[in-house]
Amino acid sequence: MKKCIIWANGKAPRKSVVLHLKKIGFNTLICADGGANSARKYNIIPDVIVGDFDSIEERTISAFKNKSKIIHVRSQYSTDVEKCLHYAIKNKFSEAVLIGVTGDRLDHTFCNLGIVLKFFEKIKLSIAAENSFLSVFSGNVELQTFPGETISLYGFNSKTKIFSEGLKYPLKNISLPFGEKESTSNVALTDKVKLKIKGGKIFIVRDFNLLKRNGLL
Repeated sequence: MKKCIIWANGKAPRKSVVLHLKKIGFNTLICADGGANSARKYNIIPDVIVGDFDSIEERTISAFKNKSKIIHVRSQYSTDVEKCLHYAIKNKFSEAVLIGVTGDRLDHTFCNLGIVLKFFEKIKLSIAAENSFLSVFSGNVELQTFPGETISLYGFNSKTKIFSEGLKYPLKNISLPFGEKESTSNVALTDKVKLKIKGGKIFIVRDFNLLKRNGLL
């Protein structure tokens, strides 16, 4: 399975996050436009830089022009993250972790959360931001966990029904419509949580550092 990191122009993660993702198999780094500026500051060389180049710095282009594949896509009908995802899908990547997709622009954050849902059928996506790791799921899901792990679940409409096993606050075929109900800070009781998600998709948010420490990421 080909896995990649897509680094956007929001708040940069800690360098250790990028290095850990590379260590566990996300070997290819694709920078979305100005995300390459952050990579340069960390002395990390992108494999590919994709975007309309309205935020990448000239010194970043100069630093990487002989080291990275640089793809200028002028279209304004997709975001730079989407441009990277189109590249990843075209090149047969099966999974990507998005980083640098949150920050001081709430509209950009919402947009990138939506992109994870939008591309769900085409590529497996997660977001690593701050201390959180967000993934999207549907169908039957089995999560490797540990007793006491905090797991938050968010749905989007009343049609999506969720049944759980192994959570302190069980979900018994209920929906979690956004803005009405959620399952924030639920808790794993065992080393395995089973979910049945019918009629849609949900977000699951976990602690990146705890996943890493317990060998789950």
